[in-house]
Amino acid sequence: MKRLERDTRVALLERAGRGVVLTDAARQLVTSSATVLADLERIEADLHLAGGRADGDAGADGRARRVTGEVRIGAFSTSVRGLLIDVLPRLRAEHPGLTVPLRESEPWETVALVASGQRDLGIVHRWGGVALAMPDHLVETPLFTDVADVILRRDHPLAGRTELAPIDLAHEDWIATFDSTICRQWLRRLFDGVSNAPRIVHESMEFENHLELVRAGLGVALVPRLGRPPLHDDLVALPTVDPVSTRGVSAVHRRSQADSPALQAVLDAVRVGAEGLG
Repeated sequence: MKRLERDTRVALLERAGRGVVLTDAARQLVTSSATVLADLERIEADLHLAGGRADGDAGADGRARRVTGEVRIGAFSTSVRGLLIDVLPRLRAEHPGLTVPLRESEPWETVALVASGQRDLGIVHRWGGVALAMPDHLVETPLFTDVADVILRRDHPLAGRTELAPIDLAHEDWIATFDSTICRQWLRRLFDGVSNAPRIVHESMEFENHLELVRAGLGVALVPRLGRPPLHDDLVALPTVDPVSTRGVSAVHRRSQADSPALQAVLDAVRVGAEGLG
């Protein structure tokens, strides 16, 4: 999006509260390009289907169709560690003619990338009631629900609890992701109605750093279970209540790619990889 803004010299993103939204110019760009992009993708899908029939890779002989092409994925960081790190090697083994380049990105950036045709499949998440706008020409496939826990040192006064409410944590120092992230927005929403909380002291985009900062006695952190390494003996993880801290994980793709064998092969692999998570 930043490169498009530089090339066109037109603002495509603007601040909205603590997040960003598409400008009118960006929405017009997405709308006007969607038809052209959809036509191209339907033609590509038809060519792949015709190629498979011509090669005899699918049909009455029972052999699986050979899937080729490229499916570009955009995904948030913990889904890379907790999901795609297993899915991508299996795809390479099962479909050697298929390439699946990966780019890590925040959910709203991923939605914009898929909507504009710069990525083909996105893995996104929604925390509680934090909105994630989804353009009409995208299809969203729910995968699983992830849970986040408050991470404390084992010697913390609250470590013996079975669960924690926001009021219990109102006076803690917090380690959190950057202000522009959905995870940070949820942490703030967790403390709705609790004055002067959360008090953010340290910021890092890596949840593994959050764990080490908690181990060092520098605060507490809210860390999702997806992609989380085993906790050190010095740490404990407790769920939140009123509200619970959960996020729905989904896959998104353009409606015009629904008939693409390559896209469907990757989406099926992601669905299988997501089974048992959450």
